[in-house]
Amino acid sequence: MAQQQQQRPILNRPISLLNRNGLLLLLLLALFVILGVLLPLTKSPLFLFPNTTSSSSLSPSSSSSSSSSSSSSLPSISDWRDYSLAQAAKFVAKNETVIVCAVSYPFLSFLSNWLISISRQKHHEKVLVIAEDYATLYKVNEKWPGHAVLIPPALDPQSAHKFGSQGFYNLTSRRPQHLLNILELGYNVMYNDVDMVWLQDPFDYLQGSHDVYFMDDMIDVKPLNHSHDIPPLSPSGVTYVCSCMIFLRSTDGAKLLMKKWVEEIQAQRWSNTEAKKPHDQPAFNRALHKTTHQVDAYLLPQSAFPSGGLYFRNETWVNETKGKHVVVHNNYIIGYDKKMKRFQDFNLWLLDDHALESPLGILKIYQEQQNTTEGKNQRKTGRKQRRNRGKKQKLP
Repeated sequence: MAQQQQQRPILNRPISLLNRNGLLLLLLLALFVILGVLLPLTKSPLFLFPNTTSSSSLSPSSSSSSSSSSSSSLPSISDWRDYSLAQAAKFVAKNETVIVCAVSYPFLSFLSNWLISISRQKHHEKVLVIAEDYATLYKVNEKWPGHAVLIPPALDPQSAHKFGSQGFYNLTSRRPQHLLNILELGYNVMYNDVDMVWLQDPFDYLQGSHDVYFMDDMIDVKPLNHSHDIPPLSPSGVTYVCSCMIFLRSTDGAKLLMKKWVEEIQAQRWSNTEAKKPHDQPAFNRALHKTTHQVDAYLLPQSAFPSGGLYFRNETWVNETKGKHVVVHNNYIIGYDKKMKRFQDFNLWLLDDHALESPLGILKIYQEQQNTTEGKNQRKTGRKQRRNRGKKQKLP
């Protein structure tokens, strides 16, 4: 009988708090109790993944509010109005670097398309969207909390932003001051227009330790080993450096260039009738030349950073430089619909088939546009044209 009791299965034996299993159970229970009490008091992050924070810690008012509030709901709309540039830059910065764009509400779909291409290069977490209106501020932070900030005054989201319009001028003329503010906070900053697509990682091309890096806006083909100095002035006294993509280190030289750019913009207002379609780019070129001996500037290779006038119009050059393209700019064309169609024709409009790769996910505003009869017809025509083109570079 005693022998049968000794052979009784372990699972049927009573658990004693004094044996090894009982002590282990007590320790686990004690650990859960301690964590349940201490974690709320220490306000530790809820998750261990980088850049994943409880929504209450993102609230601009959380630092000044009473700790007695334990609500875990997202910050209210009014909270994002108080979200400062310093708070936002600190939240998104990685390796002391921030990627910045400036966007108004009508261009949210282009923002999302751009973000998809950046997420494929694993740099999306350092993106900061400078919202030019409250609609953009709220929508981006609703979808992607903490990644949008508005620097007053807000612009009218419904104002025209066609190239050459006063709305377009108001949007672009604020750019150098935004960049200067971020540099003054101690961060390196890359600026992009959102009508761009990344095919490769541009950070691999930021060689050396120059103050500023920029891309050419020329359509004329340059040799692959072209100079990386500021292009010389043309006979008409201008150069064609694009302000669409700029990388700035937080140096005195970069800050000086931004200050000079602001001055040049202020010297030529949109209301100046002598200026043809004024915007920030001519002022940027003038600032570059006026600070030549004070700023260490670097022109990025044309084969990697082509203008839209070259990439979309010169098929021979595209084929000759295949595999070298890094960032493509959809310029040298005017109009929202025309830009979208050209991206679609060249398989660079990612939003239709890869929306879930964007940090913003599926945008309702874009879905509504595409569900119209006109939108469906455009997509059908676009798919047919893409099948027929065949020769254009495809993005995986």
